[in-house]
Amino acid sequence: MRKIGILGIGQTRIEEQWDKSLREIGGEAALYALQDAGLEKVDALFVGNMIAPIADGQNLLGVYFADWLGLWKKEAIHIEAACGSGAAAFRAALMAVASGEVDSALVVGVEKMTDRAGMDVTASLATAADADYEVEQGISFVGINALIMRRYMHEFGWKHADFAPFSINAHANAMGNPFARLHQRITTETFEKSSMVATPINLFDASPIGDGAAAAVIVPAERITKHPKIVVSASSAATDTIAVHSRKDPLHLQGVYQSAKRAYQTAGVDPDEIDVFELHDAFTIMAALSLEASGFAERGQGVRLGLEGEILPNGRVPICTRGGLKARGHPVGATGMYQIVEIVQQLRGECGSTQVDGAAIGLAQNIGGSGATVLTHILQKET
Repeated sequence: MRKIGILGIGQTRIEEQWDKSLREIGGEAALYALQDAGLEKVDALFVGNMIAPIADGQNLLGVYFADWLGLWKKEAIHIEAACGSGAAAFRAALMAVASGEVDSALVVGVEKMTDRAGMDVTASLATAADADYEVEQGISFVGINALIMRRYMHEFGWKHADFAPFSINAHANAMGNPFARLHQRITTETFEKSSMVATPINLFDASPIGDGAAAAVIVPAERITKHPKIVVSASSAATDTIAVHSRKDPLHLQGVYQSAKRAYQTAGVDPDEIDVFELHDAFTIMAALSLEASGFAERGQGVRLGLEGEILPNGRVPICTRGGLKARGHPVGATGMYQIVEIVQQLRGECGSTQVDGAAIGLAQNIGGSGATVLTHILQKET
């Protein structure tokens, strides 16, 4: 298998883009990535998206975007893996190029969510849960995470305010990211006084949706002459049960653990060698559980990393350095590609006030469902 490098990246700001269609949003990010790569065409297109068939009435997204981008006659595929769709499309593209089947690929993660009523979007997101045994019983996606968070607090003795550092860090980091949706610093007091969504999850525990797209162009690493050269040193995927109640331990993300373990083994690195970690903080509880399952904290101690400042850009495990899902925003099918783009920015040294000094190895982890499918990628800088 050939070593793969990232030649170009592109993204749009996450916001309510009522004046732009799905194809325009995704197309902009794709064109930015092609421009950054110095290419006009690629051999294949992979599109990650979750809810376009419901929210936009559009399927067959591979051809939809290939047509708009002028990639006629090229292979074009749509990948769906719930909120993990972006990274799933990236992994599919990696395998295609690494195998030698194609020599270049464009990956686009895109979602347009704000044109629909809130209840319709909530129903769309719930399709990532078990339709028979979770959704049918009336529970929402945020409700599932609220139950997990409540159990975690009971099991390990944490208070709700102990989760505040995850949100405070995300919002502070988003201030330096022009593509982020929320440019608003918050305090512990702001966090604690926020309105409740599903007890104990309040507004600042949860990530906002939005319209946005992020993209990357990948090629065999030897084709990249620009420096620093960013290569993909590991790509792995794992799953857990789709229904949380079917898990032996609902407070352990088995999919995250297996995916991260395989990625570390493939890249030949340990967790303490990771310089920056873009994790899937759809909810603050998921940030804590992801840190634990990925090997950065003991079981039940993920919250402590936030309280001790370890997750800050100058901390031991910098996370969500461009705002994360919490403040950058979470256009679900695009999120995984935003994470890839942000790791590339860190390794290139393009992150300004939230730049991690000496960042050479980055971890991007995208989760679909309540930990049901997990994609983990490790990127490294070669100088």
